[in-house]
Amino acid sequence: MAGAYSTYQLRVRAVEALRRGLSVTEVAAAYQVHRTTLFRWYSRHTQEGDDGLWRRPGSGRPRKLGDLNEDDLRNIILEPASHFGYETDLWTVRRLRAVIQDVSDIAVSQNTVWRRLREAGLTYQKPERAYAEMDDEARREWVRTVLPQIRRTVRKHRAILYFQDESNVSLTAFLGKTWAPSGQTPRVQVTGKRGGVAAMSAISKVGYLLFRLYDKRITST
Repeated sequence: MAGAYSTYQLRVRAVEALRRGLSVTEVAAAYQVHRTTLFRWYSRHTQEGDDGLWRRPGSGRPRKLGDLNEDDLRNIILEPASHFGYETDLWTVRRLRAVIQDVSDIAVSQNTVWRRLREAGLTYQKPERAYAEMDDEARREWVRTVLPQIRRTVRKHRAILYFQDESNVSLTAFLGKTWAPSGQTPRVQVTGKRGGVAAMSAISKVGYLLFRLYDKRITST
């Protein structure tokens, strides 16, 4: 969880765990930090409260992104990249670097942006698909009203139930990776309304499969 850098939120949670009575060994193992680091956080929190857990500026050259804190980076990343004029919603270091230069007029290298993303607790992940056409309310209503009728019919006729659907294969939207909070897989809406090879198939509960390919797109009729 902690990786090479620790976020403010992680430090707060670790100190809270100590205050609840967990041992230093347990908390250090859970948050993957060294015991001495944990002692330092606890000491600073005892003296300064939550303010003592903010990252202290180090010695040497000032950081070019000093005015852009962890929350600022998260706020940008949690917005779809398309809101900043890109074709897709996914974030890359190159895109974020361009947006930072646009919004804050700060020129930084890609390595600097990557390091700050890691410090903010963000990781590069592959999102889950969330189809824009999916209607959760309609699905719950179908399960409540229609599914019981189907089950009664199958029992009445001692039938074999097949689950059938049609689709256009092979051109489903391809998802790359994007930056997101560690441990929180992002979801990106995609559409199933794409061209491709039309197919219709049905499968039974025990795995019998029937299918057919079509040259033309399958219509509702």
